[in-house]
Formats: sequence, structure tokens, C-alpha cells
Amino acid sequence: MKINIKATRIDITPSLKIYIESKLGSLGKFVRKFDAEGVAEMWLEVGRTTRHHHKGPVFRAEADLRLPKKILRAEEESYDLRASIDVLKNKIHVEIEKYKARFEKGRRELRRSRRA
Repeated sequence: MKINIKATRIDITPSLKIYIESKLGSLGKFVRKFDAEGVAEMWLEVGRTTRHHHKGPVFRAEADLRLPKKILRAEEESYDLRASIDVLKNKIHVEIEKYKARFEKGRRELRRSRRA
């Protein structure tokens, strides 16, 4: 799965890039079927909401996972950029499971019709 990273109002350090790729790269095993076709692609935008605010949820992470016929989207604001990436990963994982359940439902119905 290819991960494209865009930074808004922050600089991406090499350690942050490694952290993002390790956290969100682990989602690749859930979209392996689409990744083999070369279709799975993630667009990630990380940044600060404002430069002058220092309190509250000032860091934002937003991800679009592009799969066939569907774009899975999640966003999170937090006090810490790494924490928002962690929560974002969980949200995208839930969206992937919902997307895959559509195909499982069709397979189950097909198996039932073959048995009958």
C-alpha cells in the first residue's frame, strides 16, 4: 500500500515519517487483495490547525484510503500528533472491516444458494 503524506503548517521529521509508515503501513495486511492489484493508496494529511494556539486539540490527522469503488475516510484532532495518528489508524481499520463485510455477505449468500 502506497502512503502519500502531506504536511500542513508543520515539518515532517524523519522519525515522524517512520512512525507514520510503521503505524499506517500495518493496515496494508487488511487490504492485501487490493494492494496486489496496485489499487490501494492512502493519502494522509497531518498538521496543526493554527500556529498561534498552544492549548487544546491543535494537531490534526486526516486519511483517505482509496479502494475500488470506495474511498474510506477518517480524521482526528488531538493534543499530540502521534496520538491522533494512533486513533486515526483505529478508525481506518474499522472502515476497512465494514468495507470487507460487504463482500463477505455476498459470499455467504452465494454459498447458501449453492447448497440448496
